[in-house]
Amino acid sequence: MTVSLVNATIAGLNATTTYSSVLEEVAKYNVHLNWAERLWAAWYLWMQNDVLATGIMAFVMHEIVYFGRSLPWIIIDSIPYFNKYKLQNQKLPTWKEQWDCTVLVLLSHCTVELPQIWLFHPIATYFGMDYGVPFPKMSTMALQIGVFFILEDAWHYWFHRALHYGPLYKNIHKLHHTYSAPFGLAAEYASPIEAMLLGFGIVGIPIVWVSVIGDLHLLTMFAWIVLRLFQAIDAHSGYDFPWSLRHVLPFWAGADHHDLHHEKFIGNYASSFRWWDYCLDTEAGLEANKKRREKKLAEIRAKKGQ
Repeated sequence: MTVSLVNATIAGLNATTTYSSVLEEVAKYNVHLNWAERLWAAWYLWMQNDVLATGIMAFVMHEIVYFGRSLPWIIIDSIPYFNKYKLQNQKLPTWKEQWDCTVLVLLSHCTVELPQIWLFHPIATYFGMDYGVPFPKMSTMALQIGVFFILEDAWHYWFHRALHYGPLYKNIHKLHHTYSAPFGLAAEYASPIEAMLLGFGIVGIPIVWVSVIGDLHLLTMFAWIVLRLFQAIDAHSGYDFPWSLRHVLPFWAGADHHDLHHEKFIGNYASSFRWWDYCLDTEAGLEANKKRREKKLAEIRAKKGQ
């Protein structure tokens, strides 16, 4: 937060006790800030504890986005019209399955993810993350989020693939495969070890980025997490619509990519993009298997012809 903002605002906070009054003081002395920046600055000034301020904001944001984005898929599952877009339309989640999933996910959020969220601020700021105002340019945020998507996808591919190795699958990853026909709420239905291991790709990569590049804002981090949550929940939704993003961006993974992974229990290990599975021949499904057979037959014919 800029020194001028802090000094000018704190000077007028002697008898201030409410957030709205802090916001008034921020607006009075910082007319150059937009409304979002004023709300942000007032929150940190009112809290008087940056770690607590970031922790509360991050946890509440995560819960609202996760369950808020899952809700439309719960509604869609209950409307027969959308069944034609369901990838495994013979397997609709029951209310009990969704309730059991919600309970475990909430428990994981409060016991596994909450401590990590609380530790994020001191660790990230130690390595140089900014959380003040004004906010970074949209172009800067977009570039960094794009890089995070690419790097996280690589991290997810290799560690997700490793989790399908016998003992690791049995002791860590099997829980996530409880549902062979996934649904939105199941995106974070996972063991604590898996949540931390794959979660590092989402949270740890930006921290490594700022420690090397020296440029990252907390708002960029929040935007990245929101978009990654949307991607994860949509990928587990079990629905592929004509307007789904993969039909616009052919390299985008989408629900059909991950749904096959849950159905076949192997292949399609990447999170957001298709290129790792394509290049390393780990695509799942009938079409991919057909191509492999054709490739092997071609190799056999070539050897016989020599």
